[in-house]
Amino acid sequence: MVKMNKLRCRNLLSTVALIGAGLVPTGSLAETVTLKSADGTVNLVGEFVEFTDETYIIKTSLGNLRISASRVRCEGDACPVFETAAADVSFAGSDTIAVGLMPLLMTGFSDFRDAEVEVTNTSQNGQVINKLIGDQGFGDELGTYLVTATGSDEAFQALLDKTTQIGMASRRITPKEARALRDSGAGNMVSPTQEHVVAVDSIIAITHPTNPVNTLSIDDLNRIYTGQATNWSEFGGPDLKIAVHGYEDGFDTQQVFFNRIFGEGSNAVPVSDIEIVEDSNQMALQINEDPAAIGFVGFAFQRGAKAVQIANECGIVTSPDEFSAKTEEYAIQRRLYFYNRSDNTDESTQEFLDYVTSADSDAVIAKSGFISLGIIRTTQDLKGARARSLMEPVADPYQSSQMREMLGAMIDQDRLSTTFRYRTGSSKLDEKGLLDMARLTSYLETLPQGTRVSFVGFTDEDGAFDANRRLSIARAEQVAADIKASAPSGLSNIEISTNGFGELSPAACNTTSGGKALNRRVEVWVQASN
Repeated sequence: MVKMNKLRCRNLLSTVALIGAGLVPTGSLAETVTLKSADGTVNLVGEFVEFTDETYIIKTSLGNLRISASRVRCEGDACPVFETAAADVSFAGSDTIAVGLMPLLMTGFSDFRDAEVEVTNTSQNGQVINKLIGDQGFGDELGTYLVTATGSDEAFQALLDKTTQIGMASRRITPKEARALRDSGAGNMVSPTQEHVVAVDSIIAITHPTNPVNTLSIDDLNRIYTGQATNWSEFGGPDLKIAVHGYEDGFDTQQVFFNRIFGEGSNAVPVSDIEIVEDSNQMALQINEDPAAIGFVGFAFQRGAKAVQIANECGIVTSPDEFSAKTEEYAIQRRLYFYNRSDNTDESTQEFLDYVTSADSDAVIAKSGFISLGIIRTTQDLKGARARSLMEPVADPYQSSQMREMLGAMIDQDRLSTTFRYRTGSSKLDEKGLLDMARLTSYLETLPQGTRVSFVGFTDEDGAFDANRRLSIARAEQVAADIKASAPSGLSNIEISTNGFGELSPAACNTTSGGKALNRRVEVWVQASN
């Protein structure tokens, strides 16, 4: 596959315009400027008049217009140039996080601190300064937070250069990046104190709302994006030439999507007449305007476009909904991370990290359109895809009996979105599992007295069938024991049981290491609500 271009915004600024209590620009000439918003809804041209009270004033044919600096950035030689001083905390990296998540996250953080946030776009594209004022805006300045949107690669380079306190990444750090940072004195970048999973995100294939095609496979998407399939009629849709949309090389969302549909490290080349859009907001707008279009966005950016169900390589169909995202069983999935150096994390940085990894941030993350780590539950009735698959006939009578056993156990219980996963042949939870332990314990403590809770284990298909079932039960028992040990009350309010069904009911294909990792799991089932 074509190498992604990572030259954008390499120089990550960690300074902002600050004088006294406000942003004060130096003088500028009365010339034409353009005020642009990140989502494309504002694009105004006029003669620059002044910048005052965090507001741009420009002269147009309609008269003087006032536009808040929190909504737009200024382009043109006449734009104010801000004097600089160091920010208290700087963030750099993934544009997905910087643009899609950080605005509301900073608002939530300011509310958490009983403050008000003042937002100003700097003249650099994708760079925003957030200033927190205490006592709901009537008190002293509590801190300044500079957010620079670039890409995940740049997050780790900025951490290496010590030009940022928090790196934002929509992929996990690579071993090479972690070693380089460790050698620079940054510490263990995959320790729970430095690697923080803050949300999960589904990459969703979207079409025009009138398109009748509801499901596409990974292979279908591969054929569409390589130009092997060119008409919607090939998938049961209308006789329309498919209008394929994508992003510039280096866009994080595109990297995840192409790696999944082409295969990581593939030399596949996207179709030559692909329509390039600037960002996810623009992608959704264009897809909504063209009945022949297809594109892809993160979960937060659908904006009325139709989300297509995805079938993986072995035919398992997943819907791009909140539950499948939280369980990480949707076919095109990623985690969103914050990273920090151990030798460059002060009190202000740690205070923000503590907030964003706590339940206090869940509602804000959900409001932004991303998927928080908060717990939700869903029914497991006979109408669901899992139940239907367990009722399908199989040639092996022994396996059939275990499928019936699982079906009987699950139909009276809801499933929680919390799902614990293990590394190959290991009893150690992955990094997200450690975060989920505390949240699940708090959730279980709120359940009514006498509620029945089951920890249910599963494995990949490597190994003997009966051995896998024993392993799945052992893992379920380990999680149950860890949960009990971590609860101050000992969870005396609930009745805990354990079970396991080995390699039954896979969540993903067992043909890849990633698929096998999804299948090595412990689910949490709760007595169904009346």
